[in-house]
Amino acid sequence: MRTVYRAVRGEYTEKKSRFIADLFYIESEEEAEAALARVRKEFYDARHHCSAFIISRKNDAAAAEAGAAQKKAQGNAPSPGSQMILRSSDDGEPQGTAGHPMLDVLTSAGLVNVLAVVTRYFGGTLLGTGGLVRSYTKALQDALEKSIIIERKNGIPLTVTADYTAIGKLEYFFAKEELPALSKEYGENVKETLLIPEERLSQVQNEITQLTGGKAGMSAGNAIEYAVLDGTVLTGEALLD
Repeated sequence: MRTVYRAVRGEYTEKKSRFIADLFYIESEEEAEAALARVRKEFYDARHHCSAFIISRKNDAAAAEAGAAQKKAQGNAPSPGSQMILRSSDDGEPQGTAGHPMLDVLTSAGLVNVLAVVTRYFGGTLLGTGGLVRSYTKALQDALEKSIIIERKNGIPLTVTADYTAIGKLEYFFAKEELPALSKEYGENVKETLLIPEERLSQVQNEITQLTGGKAGMSAGNAIEYAVLDGTVLTGEALLD
């Protein structure tokens, strides 16, 4: 899941109208509403607070349950778009000049679980439909350029125990497959814990077995969410820094 790492702000000015763009990581519509409320409170004297968000249904339990119930009642198979919740609001601007263009920016960037809010302070000159679309888009693009984008994944911690004669081959394999390491211990044997994408666990375990002739010990833990940023593995609270 490609998303923003932390909240970030961008800005664009057009004919003295000021457009302030905020990006947030969110996991539910409730979180989107709460973040939008914080922006409204901060810029309480602004005319418009236009917004757009994309949320994965698996992260919004209520939406996922409602969507599943609806599909069951209708007897329809889920469509590809049904996995995402997309919303946008022009918040008083002419229809289609703010929220939808902002949503287009988010979808073009391939982002999920993200909220964009662009606040406008009117500068005294009407911008017209084209000017509004351009301004809301450019403000959000500025925020995106300043943001850090990460890929959040579900991974299985896999602890591998091997003797020193096998560790060279294993380290080469781990590096080639870009498997992030959580810890490494040296003792009578080498014990290393890595994060394996869920869908690749069996494949990685088979490779390790073949590389060590079945002599490596392996222990898999429970799935956790993680991302890798500049070579550092982020888990838990570090993902929300």
